[in-house]
Amino acid sequence: MSETEITATADERLEAIRHRIARAARTAGRAEGSVTLVAVSKTFPADDVAELIACGQRVYGENRVQEAKAKFPALKEAHPDLDLHLIGPLQSNKAREAVALFDVIHTVDRDKIAVAIAEEMARQGRRLKLFVQVNTGEEPQKAGIPPREAAAFVARCRDELGLDIAGLMAIPPADEPPGPHFALLRKLSEEAAAPLLSMGMSADFETAIAFGATHVRVGSALFGFRPRNPVAPPRA
Repeated sequence: MSETEITATADERLEAIRHRIARAARTAGRAEGSVTLVAVSKTFPADDVAELIACGQRVYGENRVQEAKAKFPALKEAHPDLDLHLIGPLQSNKAREAVALFDVIHTVDRDKIAVAIAEEMARQGRRLKLFVQVNTGEEPQKAGIPPREAAAFVARCRDELGLDIAGLMAIPPADEPPGPHFALLRKLSEEAAAPLLSMGMSADFETAIAFGATHVRVGSALFGFRPRNPVAPPRA
């Protein structure tokens, strides 16, 4: 982030990102409004989120259930139109809280999690929009379904569990050009009939839009540099 971006107001940073998203969509020959900006608010306090809410941003992404639980219930009560997305890994023992709090989960990445989400949605009477996370680089340290198994996993989630799998999500390897990974995710989404694509972050969201991203996850370009020692959320 440049010095100008650091000193810009929240409204100016949001407007700049929206402008870049719109420009990238036009360049790709895509319709205006075809890309959803997910503001990644992980590690930032509720006051920072509230400042961006006041500027009109309504879609937010959090990595951890506990942090979101400490931060967003009051914000959602004050702003019922907020759309909260879980973009980080989900443990099965957090499925109940995740289904209660989030509107969208981007990280369905194994059968155990899919079953836990399905059971909790049935128990709570909620229907969440879901993305399957694909490990496009097949990195051993990273979560996600292997590309060759993605279509079958999506079908299993739908046919056996009744889940609404709307799209796919990926985080390309940090040391590789993202374009080929975005292209692969788009191909897999077509095979799985899961048209939404959650891909692209602050450094590469314009490239992701060129490859068809419908949801881009932008954090530092909106909020600034993340705190080195963020305050931990209270224990449940």
